[in-house]
Amino acid sequence: MIAAQNAAARSRSMAAVLSQQLVVQSEALLAEAPSIFLQAVIIPGEETTEGQIIEAVAAPWFEIIALLLRDPNAPYEFSWRKWEEIVAASYKARGYDVVLTPRSGDGGRDVIASSRGFGSIRYFDQVKAYAPGRVVTANDVRAMIGVLTVAGNVSKGIITTTSEFAPGICADEGIKALMPYRLELRARAALLEWLRTAAGIGAAEGSLPVKPDDVRCG
Repeated sequence: MIAAQNAAARSRSMAAVLSQQLVVQSEALLAEAPSIFLQAVIIPGEETTEGQIIEAVAAPWFEIIALLLRDPNAPYEFSWRKWEEIVAASYKARGYDVVLTPRSGDGGRDVIASSRGFGSIRYFDQVKAYAPGRVVTANDVRAMIGVLTVAGNVSKGIITTTSEFAPGICADEGIKALMPYRLELRARAALLEWLRTAAGIGAAEGSLPVKPDDVRCG
């Protein structure tokens, strides 16, 4: 009887130790996860009249892209400003000259990416970090078209979102007429594919493959 009671006590003690270990491990993981959200993804340079020049991509950017490809909920853990920096870094990783515009008064442009020399191009990218269920509307897209119309020194406007575009946007004649040469709509799946290739991560390493129909308009 006593032996059985001792055995039960030892079992309870071991269970308590294991439970505590699991709690500690869980807390460690929770403490580690937010840290990556706070790390810098860009190395800033000089300020210009348009915004801040991006000198280089910071190492944590690559870790964040890998996380975004693994975890379908990760895109919604970042602030809208962090997403602007993530997208800005993706252009820099592809070799563009990049400017990150100010937090306010950006003129409808969050990221300006350009390449110089023969065949120079200049992109305006507006980043919309939306939660699931909130879509980019036709009016949002028309606002970008207005920016393209006013600005004479831009080759193409891009709207990038962590969500999707409203149904029927691609069928809108005023929008459709500008795609794909003057306007691009980059929905969540296409955004993740853009980031994957910018980071040089092989398709087999990502867990969120993109279908051809996802590339434009969501």
